[in-house]
Amino acid sequence: MDIETLSGLKALWTETLGDPRVCIAILDGPINRSHPSLIGSNLFEINTLASNEPSQGPALQHGTHVTSIIFGQHDGPIKGIAPHCRGLIVPIFSDRNNGNSLAACSQLDLVRAITQAIDQGAHIINISGGEFTPSGAAHPLLAKVIQNSFNQGILIVAATGNDGCECLHIPSALPSVLAVGAMNSEGLPLIFSNWSQDYQTHGILAPGENILGANPNGDLSTHTGTSYATPIVSGIAALLLSLQLKSQQKPDLQAIRSVILNSAIGCDTEPGLDCHRLLAGRLNITSATIQIIKGKNFMLTTNEADRKKVQENPQEQLQDNSTTEVDTMTSTSYQHNPSSLQKTMSPSTLKIADCGCDLSSCGCGCGCGNNSQTQLVFALGKLNYDFGTEARRDSISQHMAPNANDPYHPEQLLAYLEENPWDAASIYWTLNLDATPIYAIQATGAFADRVYQRLREFLDEQTKGEVERISIPGSLAGSVQLFTGQVVPIIWPNLRGMYSWNTKELIAAVCKEKDTEDPSKDHIENFLIRVYEELRNLGASPRDRAINYASTNALLASDIFKDALQKGMELDTISVERSPICRPESDCWDVKLTFFNPCKMFEQARKIYLFTTDVSDIVPVIVGKIRTWFAR
Repeated sequence: MDIETLSGLKALWTETLGDPRVCIAILDGPINRSHPSLIGSNLFEINTLASNEPSQGPALQHGTHVTSIIFGQHDGPIKGIAPHCRGLIVPIFSDRNNGNSLAACSQLDLVRAITQAIDQGAHIINISGGEFTPSGAAHPLLAKVIQNSFNQGILIVAATGNDGCECLHIPSALPSVLAVGAMNSEGLPLIFSNWSQDYQTHGILAPGENILGANPNGDLSTHTGTSYATPIVSGIAALLLSLQLKSQQKPDLQAIRSVILNSAIGCDTEPGLDCHRLLAGRLNITSATIQIIKGKNFMLTTNEADRKKVQENPQEQLQDNSTTEVDTMTSTSYQHNPSSLQKTMSPSTLKIADCGCDLSSCGCGCGCGNNSQTQLVFALGKLNYDFGTEARRDSISQHMAPNANDPYHPEQLLAYLEENPWDAASIYWTLNLDATPIYAIQATGAFADRVYQRLREFLDEQTKGEVERISIPGSLAGSVQLFTGQVVPIIWPNLRGMYSWNTKELIAAVCKEKDTEDPSKDHIENFLIRVYEELRNLGASPRDRAINYASTNALLASDIFKDALQKGMELDTISVERSPICRPESDCWDVKLTFFNPCKMFEQARKIYLFTTDVSDIVPVIVGKIRTWFAR
């Protein structure tokens, strides 16, 4: 199927081929940017764990094909859906060792990729992949980063998968994601396209059979699957966002998401179909275009036959303003399909960059924050270690004392390293969340031996129960494969911010009163635990680095809680926002703690405490004083 034959697309192209301010991130395989269809496209590729893997097989083929569906230039062999938008290439797939299949991307790797895409200014994130899940539950970090994306007004579009079953894939199963299944040219679900009752609330079918796209060898090829239906929906969403900008509407991708779902063609006129497999319906480009042009949204009860007529007569309908409308899409709250999330969406906070900076210096041209290619990290977790290979493990084991030669026994390994400190560099020290390694720690530079000494101290204290968590600030530098086969990024750490602590001892140190019944102690402990558990993260985005640093600064938290408790108030929410005021060449974020009085919830205003953290350096720093005020 040639993309330009999509019903309603040519009429939409008369309105826009995409706004260069709109950025679409492609989380897929690497691409061949020299393909004739991509020459002249505005694409920027960022480094990921998959970027370091050479690929000439299915990963490159998959990534190039998916990218061309959106960004194929109209003077080339493939006319992409949104050729004038900006593209951010974020590789998450690589080839397996045999070169004949894709290596899986872990959910933690997907968290990293989504975080990188958002930091580089992505508005739409296309994920033509997923992981089968019986329950529909995602890793807590993935669920959180996707929900945060939704809250920021960013649209994630993901494939439902090709298992041909009533089953769920992550991330498409998450309710804030726009899930995409595949249909043929007649609008019938393809036999392998997954379906589920959950997808009926936030999923849509798009063409996915024999989709023409770019082949890395310079030719064209056709492929079938939900992977190729997904970029069609992402591209249409980008055009609708571009249309909002053209008509000077407030950019609102969550409203566009609702328009795509609400205008979908369902089963009303074809009752013989298995409606469960249609998800929320079939993509209706023309109806969605009309709604965005008018700045309105159709009622969910719009006659299905009228929708069918809209699809069959796109140009006529684009000129016809008689369609029933309700609910203006403005900055007010927008009521989403009640059968989906069962709640009212907040107004979008989407920001569209509009400036003239050098496109080659950052991911999507403008508004990308720090343009440096060095990825800073300030991560919290527990220390562990790994040997990488059996040979390295056995080598260390054979050099240990005969009666203490178990390298997996921390006390025995520490005793060995005390006598042979140079071998600390032969171990992959890891930072873990729960039992999952998220980084490998590799010392470098003149003080590398001091870093390894500090790591040995941390492990010793942790083994004795004296330390619960450590902080590791640094910069990312490649990746390493652990003994289990898991690939994790490497941190080059900075001694200046490497801390270890036990929560209760930390609280005792900052609460100077001798009274053991000091009520602020419990509240500070609750704050720290919420950061560790409720807000836990990979420490890679500026937002996450700011909140992680706040949790290491318990003295600051102590001052806040003492003041709040004197007024009978308790902690309600913790939030982080980019600071509107910052020093030159800095990256400042406001950490905001909101308190309420449980005895006077409707009588007393909430009190807000705010402090600013500059995360532009490897080790963040607090800027200025704590600010506080009351707010309703």
